[in-house]
Amino acid sequence: MLSGVIDYRTGPALREQGAALIKSNTAATLTLDCSGVEKSSSVGLALLLAFMRDAQAAGKSVTVRALPEDMQEIAKVSELTELLQHH
Repeated sequence: MLSGVIDYRTGPALREQGAALIKSNTAATLTLDCSGVEKSSSVGLALLLAFMRDAQAAGKSVTVRALPEDMQEIAKVSELTELLQHH
């Protein structure tokens, strides 16, 4: 579960923590729950995409849940909406 503010200050630590969690998790399917995200810049979206790549490399499927409005807008502008919905 991601929570709080995701931006250039929090992104690097979240990236490391998320990568380690994905690698150590034994489940075949992972859910990236964004319901606790208060605010996010494009860093949050980049983080989700990186986590999706990590999961794919580990042979796991990913679902994104409760993507906040600001992240949805960035995804729309970046034409990534479909990618985030189908995983």
